[in-house]
Amino acid sequence: MAWICALLFFAPVLWMVLTSFHSEPNAATNPPSLLAPLTTESYATFFDSEPWPPLINSLSASVGSTVLVLLLAIPAAYALSIKPVEKWTDVLFFFLSTKMMPVVAAMLPIYLVAQYSGMLDNISFLTLLYTSMNLPIAVWLMRSFLAEVPKEILEAAAIDGAGLLVTLRRVVAPIALPGIAATALICFIFSWNELLFARVLTGVVAGTAPVYLTGFVTSQGLFLAKLCAAAVVVSLPVLIAGFAAQDKLVQGLSLGAVK
Repeated sequence: MAWICALLFFAPVLWMVLTSFHSEPNAATNPPSLLAPLTTESYATFFDSEPWPPLINSLSASVGSTVLVLLLAIPAAYALSIKPVEKWTDVLFFFLSTKMMPVVAAMLPIYLVAQYSGMLDNISFLTLLYTSMNLPIAVWLMRSFLAEVPKEILEAAAIDGAGLLVTLRRVVAPIALPGIAATALICFIFSWNELLFARVLTGVVAGTAPVYLTGFVTSQGLFLAKLCAAAVVVSLPVLIAGFAAQDKLVQGLSLGAVK
């Protein structure tokens, strides 16, 4: 059953990759032509269209927001798990409540803030926005990971005279590294794939890779082969990050599952 589910989920990805190596006429046939001749014409067209600015914008916003999220989420999770503040459950509920509003409902106020502050079509504003969007999820994830850190190790560090920053950097971070990697990867994926805010708040300068993909849907029609080729290239950074942190991701997501 696991193999069947995996193949069902992988089938659209395989179809996207296969379509990206077809010509536009063969990609648009109905029913689809599985044995059509393969070509790299769509990839050549994609790289000739100067896709690097959107890719760099997505990379900057995703990496920048992920770093900011970790810098804020780890101390917050430390205060909610290892050294719990008063009414810490109310704090967690407040973080969770920020995700209850539909994204579309916040679009107009955020757009007006960006407009009046002169931050429309600005990648820095998009980075801060992604940070605020991913921070609640990161705090919840990091709290569950840090709750598994043995209290005895922290007490030993305190006896040796370690302060808060030293404890976080040299004691907590190495132990919770799988959880940090899992949280970072999830935040990176959410930021990289975000389309709605990027589509509304950016234009020519700060357009991201998902916004760039929408350009293949034009009034002349849908360029399916070119769209699939672009989607494959845009998906590569997430796949590379996932494979690089695969062991940490599995270990982090299963941390604390078995007592």
